[in-house]
Amino acid sequence: MQEIGIGIIGGGYMGKAHAVAYAAVGAVFDTRLRPRLEMVAASSMASAEKYRAAFGFARAAENWEMLVRDPKVAAVVIASPQSTHRAAAELAFSLGKPVFCEKPLGASVEDAEAMVRAAQDSGLVNMIGFNYIRTPASQYARQLIADGALGRITWFRGEHTEDFLADPDIPANWRTDGDANGTMGDLAPHMVNAALALMGPVDSVMAQIETVHTDRHGKAVTNDDQAQMMCRFAGGAMGHMYFSRVATGRKMGYAYEITGTKGAIRFDQEDQNALWLYKAEGPEAERGFRKILTGPAHPNYAAFCQGPGHGTGYQDQIIIEARDFLEAIADGTPKWPTFADGLAVSRVISAARISQTTGAWTPVQGD
Repeated sequence: MQEIGIGIIGGGYMGKAHAVAYAAVGAVFDTRLRPRLEMVAASSMASAEKYRAAFGFARAAENWEMLVRDPKVAAVVIASPQSTHRAAAELAFSLGKPVFCEKPLGASVEDAEAMVRAAQDSGLVNMIGFNYIRTPASQYARQLIADGALGRITWFRGEHTEDFLADPDIPANWRTDGDANGTMGDLAPHMVNAALALMGPVDSVMAQIETVHTDRHGKAVTNDDQAQMMCRFAGGAMGHMYFSRVATGRKMGYAYEITGTKGAIRFDQEDQNALWLYKAEGPEAERGFRKILTGPAHPNYAAFCQGPGHGTGYQDQIIIEARDFLEAIADGTPKWPTFADGLAVSRVISAARISQTTGAWTPVQGD
């Protein structure tokens, strides 16, 4: 058993989630590398010190560069605004330190491409944070598809819908300014990642992106509220995705449906411990979707609970990510999803933005 010093850039919503995950992951998964919460950085020293005391870090840093350069920080977790991702990752790689970066990979597709180049040139472990696809139910869905249980896949429908800005009377805030904070930068990457994980590469898209509430208390909203896109997957299947932060009544609408020639599945993150499965077999009178409650027989569940149907939660997804990052470092081998997988998501988002401008089907850029 060996210790490794973890530095986390950002102490807000995701910074706290990662701090809690690294404090717990050794006990949950009995990891070979045992993380030590070495240092946290935030927007100011006062904020960093507050997070240090609250989360149990050994030290606080005046800024992210000090954290990355510190010799006791052996691996870096980036949970700060997208505008900081590229510079922090490039510096960490230049110093020989593995990097875990929250989504989206960069503030632009150009940033994401540069980050992938830096990661590949360094030869170091790199991962991007797409936590929702790590639920035991979605991991099982990936297994079913890979094993051919659904036959040839013909259709995908996915959405990531929430309602935190559905009320037009909510004042403008940081979320309503800048492309990176709009729905295409915030929610869409999660479902695009799910589509790529479950279905494989996207060949082309046809998208519509719009702002529903253009003004909030006299201040213009400069980014998008909702978007939809048709897509064609490289494997031949048709698809459709919808993203919204103004979907009244939806709290965590990360949901997908997949249809194949031998069966189908449905999943909704608001009921994240269940997967609905249909198999085209047996007497017609007995066919129908059946609800499968996740349990120890499903991926990564048993580490958290021995009781089927008792369930895992949001924080557990982050702990699974931490386990994967530590295992990748210990083995010295890549583990999905890498920065390259994050770039693939950014390229789909970029193609959707181009399609919105041209009004035409747009190919997704590849290497």
